[in-house]
Amino acid sequence: MATKVMMEALSPTMEEGRLAKWLKAEGDTIANGDVLAEVETDKAIMELVARGAGVLRKRLIGDDSTAPVGQLIGVIAEADEDISALLGGAAPEATPDAKADAASEASAPVEAAAAAPTAAPAAPAAAPAEDSGRVKASPLARRMATEQGLSLSQVQGTGPGGRVVRRDVEAAASNPPAAPAPRPAASTAPTAAPASAPRATGKPAAIPVAPAMEIDGDARDVPLTQMRKTIARRLAESIGPVPTFYLTAEIDMTAVVALREQMAASGDAFKVSVNDVIMKAVAMALAKHPECNAHWLGDTIRYHARVHLGMAVATDDGLIVPVIRDADRKGLGAIGREGKELAGRARERKLKPEEYTGSTFSVSNLGMFGIDQFTAIINPPEAAILAVGATETRPVWENGAFVPKPRMRVTLSCDHRVIDGAVGARFLQTVRHLLEHPYLMLY
Repeated sequence: MATKVMMEALSPTMEEGRLAKWLKAEGDTIANGDVLAEVETDKAIMELVARGAGVLRKRLIGDDSTAPVGQLIGVIAEADEDISALLGGAAPEATPDAKADAASEASAPVEAAAAAPTAAPAAPAAAPAEDSGRVKASPLARRMATEQGLSLSQVQGTGPGGRVVRRDVEAAASNPPAAPAPRPAASTAPTAAPASAPRATGKPAAIPVAPAMEIDGDARDVPLTQMRKTIARRLAESIGPVPTFYLTAEIDMTAVVALREQMAASGDAFKVSVNDVIMKAVAMALAKHPECNAHWLGDTIRYHARVHLGMAVATDDGLIVPVIRDADRKGLGAIGREGKELAGRARERKLKPEEYTGSTFSVSNLGMFGIDQFTAIINPPEAAILAVGATETRPVWENGAFVPKPRMRVTLSCDHRVIDGAVGARFLQTVRHLLEHPYLMLY
């Protein structure tokens, strides 16, 4: 009996999927449970498995094609079985050649801001033609390759569809080929001003910056990835309907800096990041203030006893929020190890659905990018999110004199339907108290 191969809902929020790559060809013998294809969901790359045995008689969509959940994308049947009734008017699979250009465009993320080139390089031959669009690569990978003087045509891609991602460039940089790659430094200097001109004026030489995205002509249209479609839909649901207000506080991080130094002096096993300490403080504060550890469900508010902390992670394809479950019950070391592992697999699109769903509160930290302060958008149905800025040394008036102190600004975005101003303020007071007395988190 024939078995339909459907586009399945491989994540809880998936509405459509992109078939990244067929792993079985028409005519291949299929066993129940065999992996048929890799599918890009709104969160990760997942495996689509066979629900029956036989021969893969027909593939109805091609690589890099998008289909809604529930659509027929293939048929498994016996070699001589009539499947015409199943196929009906289904369109044949698009050939790779006919879709090559579109697939190359679709593989590039759209969240990166496109910076227009300012001037043509003096020596165009320094960058091979393959790097201008033929090689699939993320903007971060392109920028890293330019900085390392690597040609993308010499880098083996391990991302979806053979796309070159950050780890590939890092691997190529640590194992350079025998023939040195062209050095782009000479071609990035404008021809109107020699490279030595800035030194004559006492100013530092300009740092060459590669565009985050390459654009041929006046503009470039890039189809949305499944992740970017979900980000757009979910955040549109948040910032418009949700009555949001913001609370900002500045925190003295002197004790956190001292704690980290003392822990690092005890060995690598005890090293923690500032973000690890922040996550622990937020988790403990949420356990004390469950009114902020809540979900808005329309006609009810759900207050959670357990703290499942979402950790916003930037990937080549967009933002994803892995979840550290029961974060208030875990030590600094456990939070650090789990957070690092989840962030790594998030960037590789290898998270399981249960690892990025079910958060009760989220933290977004852009301090590592030098951002002093920002406001984050609430991730429904959560009632709040904490935006964390950079820890910087600032002059603080203390005992009649200015004293340099490491300070950090945080901003709490609150859904006013759930959290009132005083409630959010008390939560931030607890976060500040824990970060200014971090030894309280060790008990």
